[in-house]
Amino acid sequence: MSKSAGCCQKCVEYLFYYETPKTLVIPNIGVGCVFRFTQLLVVLYVVGYVCVVQKAYQETDTVISSVTTKVKGFAFTNTSDMDPRFWDVADYVIPPQGDRSFFVLTNMVVTPKQSQSRCPEFPSQSTTCVDDCDCIEGHSDPRGSGIQTGLCVNYSSTVQTCEVLSWCPLEIDTMLPEHALLATAENFTVLIKNSVTYPKFNFHGRNILPHINSSYLKRCEFNRATDPDCPIFRLKHIVSEAGEDFQDMAVKGGILGIIIDWSCDLDWWAGKCYPKYSFRRLDNKNPVNNVAPGYNFRFAKYYKTADGEETRTLIKAYGIRFDVIVFGTAGKFGIVPTIVNLGAALSFLSLVSIHVQSCNMEKHTHTHTHTHFSGKIMTSRI
Repeated sequence: MSKSAGCCQKCVEYLFYYETPKTLVIPNIGVGCVFRFTQLLVVLYVVGYVCVVQKAYQETDTVISSVTTKVKGFAFTNTSDMDPRFWDVADYVIPPQGDRSFFVLTNMVVTPKQSQSRCPEFPSQSTTCVDDCDCIEGHSDPRGSGIQTGLCVNYSSTVQTCEVLSWCPLEIDTMLPEHALLATAENFTVLIKNSVTYPKFNFHGRNILPHINSSYLKRCEFNRATDPDCPIFRLKHIVSEAGEDFQDMAVKGGILGIIIDWSCDLDWWAGKCYPKYSFRRLDNKNPVNNVAPGYNFRFAKYYKTADGEETRTLIKAYGIRFDVIVFGTAGKFGIVPTIVNLGAALSFLSLVSIHVQSCNMEKHTHTHTHTHFSGKIMTSRI
């Protein structure tokens, strides 16, 4: 019974007795300076880095956005493959509406008056032949130009190749103009309309700012120094800000990023939330590994002749694709992250006291000290 009573007494003491820590007062200037200096470092870290730089007292949200673009400009070409031609936005922006991107045609290889018929394949190791036995009827090579008919025909006076069923005459895509046909595309402009929202904070914004009206929009053009709020950009300036030359890039094409940063501080004292623009080239431009450079694709325009035959004009289009990339994170004062980080700061400060006290207790055991007790306060002279 006595053992049981002793265990119960200890449990009651453990659960319901309250103890206070004993305070150790060390009247030593060196120890005091180390203690206060360490506390100062913790306070500077919390205030300077956590609060000012990281803004850890804020709740955050990620931007949701939509983008539409409208390109304007005109061009004129006169080549041997095409009659003199006037180009407007319906001709050189392909497709008319893209998903956060738009493509501007700057150069091309044109193969006119193609029709579905039979013609000799281009000479290569797999298409040259001596007789019909070298050609397999129905065989198609993804790298070739059509489906073999099984006949070996003359490609030239000296070379024979397998005949193919295809759109003839075949495209010769190695005849790319050295200078961009639509060189004047550098003067085209694009209006970018970008709407954003931060649903957590019920914030809505657009890159056409409140002070922009219709008359201003008709005459403004983006300039980082003089007009940074205008949402109308000249293509030449976009490419230039990305560190590229428009005429060089227009020959074989490429991909450029128009980057809109909506990172904002939505606290009332932080000011307004405005977009920030930057530009960079996104496709690989490595002079050492320059295989398949640029950006291109093919499309065709179809026609019917007077006798009902279907023909087409095949265009291998080279140009610049502009990708509009929108990102951003907004922050606003929140009571929960404030309390969490304040608690973390107080924990750091308490750790400073524990660390300094442990160091001094170790020194206290190895040196001659004089200790005076007064209630819960112990004064130790080192």
